[in-house]
Amino acid sequence: MWKEIWTTYGGRIAGVSVGFLLGLLYFIVGFWDMLFFGLLLWIGYAIGKMKDEQSGPVIPWHRLTEWLMERWRPFK
Repeated sequence: MWKEIWTTYGGRIAGVSVGFLLGLLYFIVGFWDMLFFGLLLWIGYAIGKMKDEQSGPVIPWHRLTEWLMERWRPFK
């Protein structure tokens, strides 16, 4: 049962766990960083969900580098 849950939701679980640990550090440092804690938790969940759904990288590096190389060619 746990193996099935991990294979289905492993990325989300790992993402939320990392976000929770990083957010806990900010929460301990100060109370008003609670909003930042929620942001870290949401980012961890979103990245984990993208991993689970295998929807590709968060930043499309290939397209970005192609655009930059085309935009700023050294010798036009």
